[in-house]
Amino acid sequence: MNLYDLLLEPLNYGFMVRALASTVVASVVCAVLSCWLVLIGWSLMGDAVSHAVLPGVVLAYILGAPFALGAVVFGFLAVALIGVVRDTSRVKEDAAIGIVFTTLFALGLVLISVTPSQTDLNHIIFGNLLGVDTADLIQIGVLGAITLALLVLKRRDFTLYAFDPTHAHAIGFNPRLLGAALLGLLALTAVVALQVVGVILVVAMLIIPGATAYLLTDRFGRMLVIAPSFSVLAAVTGLYLSYHLDTASGGMIVLVQGAGFTLVYLFGPRHGIVGKRLAKRRREAARAGHPQDVPLS
Repeated sequence: MNLYDLLLEPLNYGFMVRALASTVVASVVCAVLSCWLVLIGWSLMGDAVSHAVLPGVVLAYILGAPFALGAVVFGFLAVALIGVVRDTSRVKEDAAIGIVFTTLFALGLVLISVTPSQTDLNHIIFGNLLGVDTADLIQIGVLGAITLALLVLKRRDFTLYAFDPTHAHAIGFNPRLLGAALLGLLALTAVVALQVVGVILVVAMLIIPGATAYLLTDRFGRMLVIAPSFSVLAAVTGLYLSYHLDTASGGMIVLVQGAGFTLVYLFGPRHGIVGKRLAKRRREAARAGHPQDVPLS
């Protein structure tokens, strides 16, 4: 198989071009947001919101409304319910997240099971990347552009909130409002990625790129470049592999991201397990080769 067959042949098909475009958009948006989620420690919140949108999508289908509308409504509903349970009871935030997202996800599964449909609603759960049509691509592009623009415009405020919410409050910002804004963007991002990898795997695209970038740099500005670059590379690679190996596209994309994270985790130059051990050995060898002067007695 030559280079043409590997890289260009898939682009002869319209469904592959649409899949590639939607994958790139979703990868960039998810990766940029993942930088803040990793720093704040909101990995579980990303899981919660991505699963909680399922009943909204099913209800939107029943009512004949756009899927994105139902997903956004239930994404915000999940965030609100988590806050209510956390603030009005002795239940801690992690437990509140678990209660809300599992209950809403179960509601979505029940609705799917009792909804007569000509459409396979299981695609909502597992993704239907190769089934993205022009309308879906436009929806993904518009929501992705809105979310990315807001993240870029407010990046300094969100970064201050992530590193030091107390200082943010001291200089006049409202940390609760900034947190709510991030959660709202999280709901929108979940909708963007929903069509690509489905409800179950959205959380991987929201966490793995930021976690990988976090192991590669100590500067947040660089994280915002490394994370989307890594995410796009992994997504395009996974999509091509799924085409040539005839495997599930969403699962392969996430698998490639996981493999990339594993390589960085092991061999990262500064924070990789193997890299740190090699650096330690080099330092020890350098000290052994240049012993410090010993004072004369």
